[in-house]
Amino acid sequence: MFESLVTYFEGITPVQAVLIATLFTWGVTALGASVVFFLRTMNRAVLDGMLGFTGGVMVAASFWSLLSPAIEMTEGTGMARVIPAATGFLLGALFIFGLDKILPHLHINFKETEGTKTPWQRTTLLVLAITLHNIPEGLAIGVLFGGVAAGIPEASVAGALVLALG
Repeated sequence: MFESLVTYFEGITPVQAVLIATLFTWGVTALGASVVFFLRTMNRAVLDGMLGFTGGVMVAASFWSLLSPAIEMTEGTGMARVIPAATGFLLGALFIFGLDKILPHLHINFKETEGTKTPWQRTTLLVLAITLHNIPEGLAIGVLFGGVAAGIPEASVAGALVLALG
C-alpha cells in the first residue's frame, strides 16, 4: 500500500504533493488533538509519559529525516560535513527560542502568559502556543518537498511522506 501511495505522489507536482501532505498532517493533528474529548481527566504520570513519547517521536523524525540526510549530503570529511547541518540546527533553535520569547502564548496548566504581555483571551493564547510549536514541523516538511521539487537526488517523496506521517 505504501508503495502505491509513493507512486501516486511521484506522478503529481511537488506543489500538489505539499498541499495533500499539509491537509493530511492537519487531519492527523486534529485527530490526535481530539483525544482530549475522551480524556477529561488524566493521571499526571500518563500525561508525562505521553509528552515524553511525542517528544521522542519529534526528535527521531528530526534527526533521521532531516539532520542525518543533511550531514550525508554535505561534501567533505570529518567535522566539515557536520558544520552546515549543525549551524542550521542552532539557527533554527534560536529562531524558535526567539519566537517563544516574543509571541504571546499560554501553555496548558500555566496561569501566566509567556512572551510579550497582552490582554488576549486564554483560547487565543493557547492557539498561538500550538501554532508556535507547529512551525518547525511545517518548515521541515516544506523543505523536504522543496528538495524534491528542486531535483535534489537525496530528497525523495517517500522521505517527505514519512516525515509528514511522523
